[in-house]
Amino acid sequence: MLLRRAGLFRILCFVSVLYFFSVLGLPASFAEHTRRWRQSTYEDFLKGTAHGVAVRSDGHLELAPKVTLLADADASYLWSVRLDPKGTLYAAGGSPAKVFRFDSNGKPAVFFDSTDLSAQAIAFDSKGALYVGTSPDGKVYRVSATGEKSVFFDPKTKYIWDLAFSPDGTLYVATGDKGQVFAVAPDGKGELFYSSDEAHIRVLAFDAKGNLIAGTEPSGRILRISRSSSKTSVNDSKDSAAPKTEGFVLYETSRREVTSLAVSADGTIYVSAIGEKPRVGQAPGAIISTAQGTTTITPGGAAGSGQVPPQQQPFVPFPPLLSSSIYRISPEGAPDELWTSREDVVYTLGLASDGRLLAGTGNAGALLAVDGHGVFAHLAKSGSAQITGIARNSSGKVFLCTANPGKIFSVGPEYEAEGTFESRSFDAQLFSQWGRLEWWSPQSAASAKSSANSNEPRLEFFVRSGNTEDPGREWSRWHGPYTKSGSAMEAPSARFVQWKAVIHDGHPRDGLDWVSLAYLPRNVAPIIDGIAMQDPGVRAQSMVGMSSGQPTTVMIRMPPSPNISGMVITHTAEGLSIRGVDRA
Repeated sequence: MLLRRAGLFRILCFVSVLYFFSVLGLPASFAEHTRRWRQSTYEDFLKGTAHGVAVRSDGHLELAPKVTLLADADASYLWSVRLDPKGTLYAAGGSPAKVFRFDSNGKPAVFFDSTDLSAQAIAFDSKGALYVGTSPDGKVYRVSATGEKSVFFDPKTKYIWDLAFSPDGTLYVATGDKGQVFAVAPDGKGELFYSSDEAHIRVLAFDAKGNLIAGTEPSGRILRISRSSSKTSVNDSKDSAAPKTEGFVLYETSRREVTSLAVSADGTIYVSAIGEKPRVGQAPGAIISTAQGTTTITPGGAAGSGQVPPQQQPFVPFPPLLSSSIYRISPEGAPDELWTSREDVVYTLGLASDGRLLAGTGNAGALLAVDGHGVFAHLAKSGSAQITGIARNSSGKVFLCTANPGKIFSVGPEYEAEGTFESRSFDAQLFSQWGRLEWWSPQSAASAKSSANSNEPRLEFFVRSGNTEDPGREWSRWHGPYTKSGSAMEAPSARFVQWKAVIHDGHPRDGLDWVSLAYLPRNVAPIIDGIAMQDPGVRAQSMVGMSSGQPTTVMIRMPPSPNISGMVITHTAEGLSIRGVDRA
């Protein structure tokens, strides 16, 4: 009896499905409608390929400053780039420690070398003499105009991180791993200027009032160090030779290591810092990001055995993942965070001729520009893994040095006369017909309202299509140019599409806010991949709402099946409903 009922149930289900299709006269296909692919955000545009075009964080494409490769130095990495008083370019790196001098054509020549691992920092005095700080266990060398070198100062410390000259000719030397700053007179006589509670003084700069500014590790602090005007100071001790200086924390960042400082003409201090601070109760471990790698220092010693000196771990490549932030400290001392990222590591800061802050990052080697409101622009990629140094000459041209490999680039001040941006390829999921291409350019709109404006930027768009995910020779040619928003596309119907924008004879800030492409997928006929029969006696999983008379969806337990496209059949209290599904 049970077998007869089960067989009858299956027959009734099969007949019901056939009757449903025949009575309703289900069409052979479901009508499609026009869809749009729109790009308008930083994340959207960053997936494309830019040449001479900057991608801004507010979702705007604009012309970028002109970037030129000047030289490919014979070094794995360059860590510091500087200009002497005559405007000649120098860059320091390794390994081993070297300093390169570049002629007017960008040709490099080795100006200084030593057996030390890295030339970490360089500086010039008012007469043009070069000073080089090497690490680890290094010294400060003085190099004459003819290339003769001599040891100028030996701080007897592990690391020499930075060098900075004050207007009176005193050379300040930032060191680790005791967190000390030394002041060295022009005759080479040095003294301990300041001793901090930090393990490392990483970078130095001078504020608008001539005070020494220092960035530290591992607390990520910004210190203002000045000569004490009183008889006692924070650095006083029983030693009568202790320096009479005062240190004041301007700001303690949320990061552990300050990597760069930049001071603008109005006295604003910009700070870049990286890394996460240890959690409460976690033993601190110094992570120093140097050009030759990252040094990790951890406290050693077992309980009750006495204190053991810190142990230095081997050098490893640049850290692949470190959070990073950029801060701004106003001339009055008020701090705020301008920018933060968990993907880009800021190694160096500089100021462009237009006042924007420049940030050299890794590990994609990108150059960023940040304005006073925190809006940033992705200006260019260097082709190296890290941008590690920034310098600017009197005419406004900016120079970059990089690592992995070591190269020198020039940036601006002129902008590219033409910029090109190619979007990522778009997958419509179905064979589609391409419709109208629309875009919005604030500059073009403003120019169109005015009378004949010969300086209006000229925008051209091109479109191509294909049936493979990666554009290649098997795609169609570029169709265009299209110069009016709303133009109908001529690219052949396909599954994938890509657009390209070209800005001709534009000006800084000329560009695009959004681009939209209409497309119509091909109608898809419904496909029945299978019919699943429910065993008799199995109840619906949910009966809520049936006693109240309200419509409710009845969920039937179905056996596992692969993803089915073409048709979905839903059984509700009001009956069966059928909808088509696009097949990928």
